[in-house]
Amino acid sequence: MAESEGDDLTIRLVAERLVEAHPQLEVDLVQRSVQTAHEELGYARLPTYLPTYLPTYRS
Repeated sequence: MAESEGDDLTIRLVAERLVEAHPQLEVDLVQRSVQTAHEELGYARLPTYLPTYLPTYRS
């Protein structure tokens, strides 16, 4: 499955946020998990489905 640059950025940002929120997890595990979720949900009509499930922090 080919990914756009936007997908790559989204995957990276989601992984970074999860690593920050859960520092006890291995970074590689988090990155692989996010990538796997993205691949398995690639059929979703809404391209921003992963960030939707993450909390939004406002200053």
